[in-house]
This record gives sequence, C-alpha cells and structure tokens, in this order.
Amino acid sequence: MRIGVVGTGHLGNIHLKCLKQTDFNCIGVFDIDRDKAIVAASQHQIKSFSSFQNMLQEVDATIIVSDTTSHFELAQESIQANKHTFIEKPVTANVDEAHALNATVHSYPDVKVQVGHVERYNPAFVTAMEQLQNPKFIECHRLANFNPRGNDVSVILDLMIHDLDILLTVVKSKVHEIRANGVSIVSKTPDICNARIEFENGCVANVTASRISLNQMRKFRIFQSDAYIGIDFLKKQSQIIQLKDEQAKDSMKIETHLGTKYLNVKSQPAQELNAIVEEQKDFYNAIVNDLTPTVNVNHALNVMKLADNIEKKLNKLNV
Repeated sequence: MRIGVVGTGHLGNIHLKCLKQTDFNCIGVFDIDRDKAIVAASQHQIKSFSSFQNMLQEVDATIIVSDTTSHFELAQESIQANKHTFIEKPVTANVDEAHALNATVHSYPDVKVQVGHVERYNPAFVTAMEQLQNPKFIECHRLANFNPRGNDVSVILDLMIHDLDILLTVVKSKVHEIRANGVSIVSKTPDICNARIEFENGCVANVTASRISLNQMRKFRIFQSDAYIGIDFLKKQSQIIQLKDEQAKDSMKIETHLGTKYLNVKSQPAQELNAIVEEQKDFYNAIVNDLTPTVNVNHALNVMKLADNIEKKLNKLNV
C-alpha cells in the first residue's frame, strides 16, 4: 500500500517516522516549500514530489498534514483521484468546507477517508471506554504552553477540538445548549476558552482550553451514576472509581441512599503505545478490510459544527 505525506512541518515529520512502524510503504512527500520537502525526503530516504498531482499518480493513499486552510482543497483532490485519504484534525478550516467534503466522501464510497482525532487512540481512553455508561457530568482541561505553530486557527480548533471529539464519542445525545467565554491574548483569535455544553439527555460538560499556560494538562473527568472515570491523556493513565453491589479485594464498604455498596478503585498504568502509529494502523486496516474508518468525515463534521457553535457564542460576546 503506497502512501505519500503532504506537509513536512512538525506533525508531518512525526507521521513520516510513525509510518515506518506500519504496513504502509511511504514512498514520498510533498510540500509547497520545496526545500523543506527535499530535506524531509532525504532524512527519511524517500522521494520528494514537485507537485501534489505528481504524488497522486504514484500512491494508493495520502496523509494530509498541511496547514488547516489547505485541507479541503487537497482532500477533495485526493478523494476525487480515488486515493484513500487521511486528514489531520481539524478536518477543514470551517463548517461549510466540512459539509462539502462530506458530500464528496459519499460520492466516492470505495475511498476510505479518516480524520486524525488522535486522542481516540490514546491507551488511557481506550481502557476507560470499557466502563462508560451514560455520563452525567464531564469536565475537561486541555492546557498547553504557547507555540506559534497552530495559531492560524482559534484555540477551539487547535486544542479544544480534541476534547469535543471525545465528548461526542462518549455522550450519545444531541447538544441542547452552549454557553462560552474566551479571550484573545497573543493571537487574533481566542487563546483561552471555556464552554459549558448541555445535552438533551441531561449530561453537562464543562470544557476549558488554553494555549498560553505555564503548565501542560490534558485531563478528562467523567461522572456517572455508579462511577468516576479520570483520564490523563498526557500521562496515558486512567483511574476508575466504581460503586458495586459485590465486595471485591481491597474494596471499601460504604453506606449510600441505595443501601450498602462497595467502592472499587482501579488504576490503569501508562502504556507505551504511540497513538499516531495506532491511528495509522487503523487507517490501513479500514482500507485492506473494507471497513468504515473509526473517525470518519461525518463524525468530524459534527465535531466541527460543535466547535463552530462555540466560536459563534464567543463572537456574540465580542460584538
């Protein structure tokens, strides 16, 4: 399965390294900055293509890791050339483009298109998913140090979108109401944002993202009727505190309004899995086994809609 990578920035080079641990045969790269493409090709001992069209003639699949503003045009061209396509998050620069791309995907049913919401493959989340049942309250914090890379979009599309993807994965309900606040400090778009998202089934999520913090944090806390589930995406660790009817080893007996229960605490130690490698392998598996990609464009569109609605709330505040 011949694959080519578009974009040789920080994340593009990570994808190039990770592909070596998959069954893909990465044959080359393309970047509008020809010099960067040549350097990356030399480092990874692959071909540097002079144009995206030339790359499409020689590959079976593409990974698009270019600037967000170019995702739509490149993905459209790749899909219409019948090439399986992996697009880094956010899938496009805006909702209109995401709608149009989703329509294109439906017109090419034999082409597999996956979106790079990488936290879905974080081992801490994979472990926690086994215990998720009808969350009632969710709290997320995603804080990062300032980095000029990625500031072509707001903190919502840059960082918060990771948690919005997870949120729409674990809460099986439509969004009812959104409240949001944010502020721009070092860039033209919001660098800090907090959103309160209420779902039709009663679940409430409090989501905070910042890209100008002194300390890094990527934590997702889920509260449901019988359990607390804590996920540390940064450390790849999870903790599950669960109320059960039966006593187990090391469980704690407590009295509740429903009678005697036993509190079980289970911690999942960090696993040395590379989430990008795992999502690349999943993309390969979807292609060779004719499966729907785990993170498809339709889901990414819904994530974009939620992000867009949060941004609209912020824009109203700043009018």
